[in-house]
This record gives sequence, C-alpha cells and structure tokens, in this order.
Amino acid sequence: MMGPVSYAKCRKLESVFGPLVDLNRQYVRLRLVKSAEEIDWMRIGAALTDLAIEALRREVRPGMTERELGAICESAYHPHGGVTFIHYFLVTPMAAPQYCVPRQLASTRKVQPGDVIATEITAHFFEYPGQILRTFTVAAEPTPLYRRLYETAEAAFDAVTGVIRHGTTMQQIVDAAGVIEEAGFSVYDDLLHGFGGGYFPPVLGSRSRPAGPLPDMTLEAGMTCVVQPNVVTPDQKAGVQLGELVLVTETGSERLHGAERGLFRLG
Repeated sequence: MMGPVSYAKCRKLESVFGPLVDLNRQYVRLRLVKSAEEIDWMRIGAALTDLAIEALRREVRPGMTERELGAICESAYHPHGGVTFIHYFLVTPMAAPQYCVPRQLASTRKVQPGDVIATEITAHFFEYPGQILRTFTVAAEPTPLYRRLYETAEAAFDAVTGVIRHGTTMQQIVDAAGVIEEAGFSVYDDLLHGFGGGYFPPVLGSRSRPAGPLPDMTLEAGMTCVVQPNVVTPDQKAGVQLGELVLVTETGSERLHGAERGLFRLG
C-alpha cells in the first residue's frame, strides 16, 4: 500500500485481501533519485516557474493587491502548459515590517512604495515542478536591515550549494548554513528539502531552528533539492526569501533554474 488510505477503505481492503503492508518508506526511497528523463521534465517545470519571476519583475506596480501578484504568475506560465502548485507572497513595509515569511492566503492589501515583496513559487509541468524563492523592493532601495538580511541569505545559499555533492552529510549542510547565525539571524522555514514528486528527505533546518534530528543519510547524485535560506530576524518581524531547486551531481550541484538572483527593485 502506498499513499493515504482512509480507515474505512483500509478495513474494506483487509477484509478481502488480508493485512496491508505499508510501502511508503520504500516508495519514498525509490523517488529520491531521479532518472535523466525526469530531470529533463523538471527543467521544464523550472523554466515555467522562472517565467513567473520574470513577469513579476516586469509587471508589479504600487497599487496592486497580493491577489493580482498571483494572477501575474499564473498568466506567465499557464499559456505554456504550466500548472500552479503554489505562489505565496510576503508584502510588508520595510520601515515597519509585520511578518517575515510569505503567507499562503493572499490578502487584498495594496502594494505600496517602500514595501518588500518576498515570494515562493512552484509551477509544474505534468507534475514535474520547479521551485524558486526571490525578494524584491518596491519603488525604493532596501533599508540597511533588509540589505543585511539579503546578503546573509546570499552567503548562506552559496555556502550550502558549495558543499552539495554526492556523499555530502547532513551535518556538512547545517555547518555551511552557520553564516546565518553568525550574522545574528535565524530561519523560519526549512533550510533545505528534497523535492520533485513529493516533499522528500532530507528536510533540514539550521543550527538555531532545527527541523528535528538530522536524517541518517548522505546526498546522492540525481537527487533534486530546494535550497532556501529564508533568513529572518530573531523576533520574526522581518525576513527575506532566496532559493531554488538544484540537482545533486557527483561533483557538486547544478542549477535547474535560469532566473537571475538579486535584490531587485520593482516599479
């Protein structure tokens, strides 16, 4: 048996076939390493997801609502066969931030000059996804705090992807992300997680925000992971998003996305 089965259906199946065997753990293990064909399809999902980032950079203006930001994303990839998995947004004033990570339900608040926008977007192509996280400022330069947050996220992303390769241990990844705590910040969400066909191991946090005991595993060539150092202030009032889906190779990591990195100014 694989996947969720209701109690009633489980009892009905067992009444005919006998005790069911849970194969979920074995199924997840099989799905961790992608075939070359699957990776090609995930490149398509990543390219479609990139279209949403490019459209946001091109089209966002003060006065739009968070719901309209989602519409910009969907109109970018839907004509090319992309399907929405998620598009989450954080929109808050840099001078007086109210929360640190994207919300899963969009509000009707209007984007204003001086805001910061952080987003997490996944479009997929026949269920093969990309995932990208980016941060923008609106009609203003970043404040010193947001510049420090973003520079820390960049440093953490480079440090983590710099150690990713076949055989990398979980402790090596957490240690690489230590630049976040060294800068006086933390994370709110997972630092790294397997992705593509499910939300897979390894799921890792940072030193200051563990995601539980470190998994007893090492990275393998062919795994696809999202590296997402969502750096936040200790009081969780301010934060940025940066990250994307990468492929683990024998000698390092390979970007599956083409969207440019940077703390871009919109409008």
